[in-house]
Amino acid sequence: MYNYLVRRLGFMLLTLLFVTVITFAVTNILPGDVALLILGPNATDQSIQALQAQLGLDKPLYVQYIDWVLGLLQGDMGTSLRFDEPVAQLIGEKLGRSLLLATAATAIAVFFALPLGVVAAVKQNELPDLFASMFGFIGISIPIFLWGLVFILVFAVWLGLFPTGGYVPPSEDPIGTLTHLVLPASAMGFALTAYIMRMTRSSMLEVLSEEYIKLARAKGMTQRVVVLKHALQNAIIPVITVVAFQFSYAFGGVVVLEEVFFWPGIGRLTLTAIQSRDIPLLQGCIIVVALIYMLSNLTADLLYGYFDPRIRYGGDD
Repeated sequence: MYNYLVRRLGFMLLTLLFVTVITFAVTNILPGDVALLILGPNATDQSIQALQAQLGLDKPLYVQYIDWVLGLLQGDMGTSLRFDEPVAQLIGEKLGRSLLLATAATAIAVFFALPLGVVAAVKQNELPDLFASMFGFIGISIPIFLWGLVFILVFAVWLGLFPTGGYVPPSEDPIGTLTHLVLPASAMGFALTAYIMRMTRSSMLEVLSEEYIKLARAKGMTQRVVVLKHALQNAIIPVITVVAFQFSYAFGGVVVLEEVFFWPGIGRLTLTAIQSRDIPLLQGCIIVVALIYMLSNLTADLLYGYFDPRIRYGGDD
């Protein structure tokens, strides 16, 4: 396990280095002059050149990249052009909020998806399977932001049970945090449930057709023991992969949903950086989202061995 973990961390560092190269290249080919954007259209050539020198924009691109990476290694992501605050500080403020929303949405999705997928597989081609398949089709087909609008219309406007959006820090009002979290987490979790449920059903169907499952039933084991102890335990590995991916997607990939609910997370901050052409902020957001993706995949890999002890990591005895 130790050797495997060291190799994975090394691979993550190489991947992150590759991400920094792509991020720096893409953000630097965007049209427009950053110095002109800051100073405005009435700026003189002298003031533009002075600001370019101050920001290091007059240096060759490879020097700018090296300086940026060295800053990242020291925890310095630069200064936001729009907010005039350290990028690390801005992202740090949004990080906990995005993690809270992604964790809640993923928990809701897993809570509903696993039982639905298991029942659909056990009752294949029967009514429960039909309903689960229809739910999966609808959940995948409808954009996630539309689920957000539906949840707002039903539970906030019509029923008045929850606020339409916004965010309240837990330090100020923990109950307010939960009430503002319910709708965005439920809307996102509802959409994620469809993906996880479909994978659970597919994996369970494959395992239930194995010979050892038939042998377990021939030995007189109850359906509950066969399904939960033998089948689900062996079917859970691909489901873990999907859950890890969906968590990463919920963390930084649902920009529109955060905008619908006015949730001040990483996705909304990324959108603001794009709209204002705030290059340092955009670069920082991309790096953080990429890091969360990699950590989610690493966590999934480590969970494989926990749920299936037969799995041995390369280099282990």
